[in-house]
Amino acid sequence: MKKTFWLLIAMAAYTCTFAQSPVIIQKDPLIEKMVSEVSADSLHANILKLVSFGTRNTLSTTTDPKRGIGAARNWILSRFNTYAKTSGGRLTVKLDTNNYRPDGKRVDVPVILTNVVATLKGTDPNDHRVFIISGHMDNMRTSVMDREGDAPGANDDGSGSAAVMECARIMSKQSFPATVIFVTVCGEEQGLIGSNFMAVNAKKNAWEIGAVLNNDIMGSNNSNETNIIENTKVRVFSEGLPAVGMDAQKAAAIRASGLENDGPSRQLARYIKETGERYVDNLEVFMVYRPDRFGRGGDHQSYQLQGFTAVRITEMNENFRHQHQNVRTENGLEYGDLPEYMDFEYLRKNTALNLCNLANLAKGPSTPLDVTIYTAGLGGNSTSLLWKAPATGKPKGYYVMMRETTSPVWQKKIFTTDNTIKLPYSKDNYFFAVQSVSTDGNESLPVVPSVLRRTSPAATPAVPPKGQ
Repeated sequence: MKKTFWLLIAMAAYTCTFAQSPVIIQKDPLIEKMVSEVSADSLHANILKLVSFGTRNTLSTTTDPKRGIGAARNWILSRFNTYAKTSGGRLTVKLDTNNYRPDGKRVDVPVILTNVVATLKGTDPNDHRVFIISGHMDNMRTSVMDREGDAPGANDDGSGSAAVMECARIMSKQSFPATVIFVTVCGEEQGLIGSNFMAVNAKKNAWEIGAVLNNDIMGSNNSNETNIIENTKVRVFSEGLPAVGMDAQKAAAIRASGLENDGPSRQLARYIKETGERYVDNLEVFMVYRPDRFGRGGDHQSYQLQGFTAVRITEMNENFRHQHQNVRTENGLEYGDLPEYMDFEYLRKNTALNLCNLANLAKGPSTPLDVTIYTAGLGGNSTSLLWKAPATGKPKGYYVMMRETTSPVWQKKIFTTDNTIKLPYSKDNYFFAVQSVSTDGNESLPVVPSVLRRTSPAATPAVPPKGQ
């Protein structure tokens, strides 16, 4: 009777759809609490202060105490230092400075590039992972070389900078096994030079960057031309194949397995969608499968070019009358990046999206190691996976993730405490991945298995475990 029962269960599993799989959402109470602390009023106040500096053009004055990028970065530094006082010594703050020579493009005089960096050191001395949230403090008028005229820069990128500061304010009161870095960079409008300086240094110093969340233009709810107004969707841009390290052998392996849509940044985008929609109400994460908008770029690309996993988070409906524009009125239409064209409740939700993802990653174990899928001979109609425990953290177990090959998101999670599993699903019909999970439900990023072409080891019986 018992054998017949499991056989019937297995047959049902093969015929049922993913939509029928039970879903159990586990929320971490600490992350829920931090998300509830994100304040639209705090974000609004920070943006008004950033706008008050007149211009934050990278080429603007660095000596005036009330105007220009120098005054803006000093104020951001002071805010980070305020947060550091309540961090129990975990948050340290610095100005990361580099001299940049004229490049004949968007820099015509020598400039001192200064990023403001706040580092929340991880509590596990064996955990060297780093997770970064970034926004750019600089802005521009219609001409990127105009360093004198007023440029409010409320949304581009006061919104991203304010989100970074708000996450630092809240997260600095807590501790995490991994390190979280909050950074506002300069020189984005001059060609991503501030983020490139940081990314190159990170590569040189062998930082173990797990993910970079770049926030740029994320606080307006409406678009020109289409006149769409809504604040329930946000875009995440991610590259498919890595920007570097793609030799012919790696490209052939990706093509053979059909993993063109499963690069590290694409996996991060899926993770952001799942985690964000778990913790932030009335917000849908809309994944865009390209590195950025046509003809545009952002600071995440500096990290991608160094081989790091990075994405861009930006508003769903852009209004180009309020980007890179001198403040003016033409034909009855107002131009300029002013705070009155922003939606601060929308910015609150997008900031909370960042916070819950950073916290979930930094609290969770590192990724499982040596994840492998077994294939041998004709293969068969089951799937065997094997992996090793993560280098850091003590997971309560692992999620084996599944999705149909045409699905943009993971559709099924199967929990196990073992390091091997055999599933009654054909490896030819689905994509699989494995992620570590903590006792609080904090997941690592998913790891797609590499292929091992030999007979699989002994594994758990080919019956469908409880879905999640």
